[in-house]
Amino acid sequence: MHFTTPPKSEPVEFTTLDGLTLRGQLYAASSRGPAVIMTPGWNCVKEMLLPEVAERFQAAGFTALTYDPRNLGESDGMPRNEIDPAKQVEDYSDALTYLSRHPMVDPSKIAFWGMSFSGSIAACAAALDKRAKVLISICPMTVFFTDEKRQKILSKAIMDRVSQLKGNRPFMLVPFTKTGENPGGLAQGGGREAYEFMSTVKDHGAPNYENHTTIQSYYRMMMWQPWPLFEHVDPTPAMVLIPDGDQIAKPEDQRRMFDALSGPKKLVFARGKGHLNVLSGEDAEMLIQEQVEFMRDAFEGKPIS
Repeated sequence: MHFTTPPKSEPVEFTTLDGLTLRGQLYAASSRGPAVIMTPGWNCVKEMLLPEVAERFQAAGFTALTYDPRNLGESDGMPRNEIDPAKQVEDYSDALTYLSRHPMVDPSKIAFWGMSFSGSIAACAAALDKRAKVLISICPMTVFFTDEKRQKILSKAIMDRVSQLKGNRPFMLVPFTKTGENPGGLAQGGGREAYEFMSTVKDHGAPNYENHTTIQSYYRMMMWQPWPLFEHVDPTPAMVLIPDGDQIAKPEDQRRMFDALSGPKKLVFARGKGHLNVLSGEDAEMLIQEQVEFMRDAFEGKPIS
């Protein structure tokens, strides 16, 4: 008799309240149980940094759903590569509605998980949707603009709005210049490592990635204020994982986000790790196992410490 090994993941899709189809990968566990919803960082697609983590969650008995945020990758939405943080928050809830109906998922045990930019998105989603019973936020990006570039990028965004109304295409910006700076002043930039990663990842496992965003993404970011929502994550148990060598999101800003959470919470430092390698390489297995144990304890109602 010939047996075949089941695939680690399968393509899936779900519909948002405003009618978009978002597409992702489902890493179904071998038996019914808890689940985790995962999205990637700023302008990133689901093939970037997430699959290995999702597979580890799957092996630990968690069904994992990763998906491309709206306007990115395989998901629907226009303009392409326009980042809309408020809508991305809403989309977590629609992903939960979809996942809760899956036969391998216990709908009372679903976690929101986010990394980098989506670390803040997931936190806001957990503050608004109490069906999510756990929050995990990895290297959350919480401070988005430098003072010296804020007004300049806003002025350019307004010029772009005028231009688009004349029939022109949206103006695009790369996430990192060759020196590793974000041309719109987003976060701290990322250094040469971030530039090299983003400029080559399309040819290294993420073919649907596009190395630019609309300038209106920055306009939308300025209208989004996540900080008032962080305190409302309570009573959902939350873990925040901070790489102490982060060059994109300052560790002290990530710590302020953790301090703003008023409910049960756990802080984990990833020693010697940066923003892009926090869950890869040395110590990755240990850091992922900490997340697994945290989710298990939280789902079982154990005290968080």
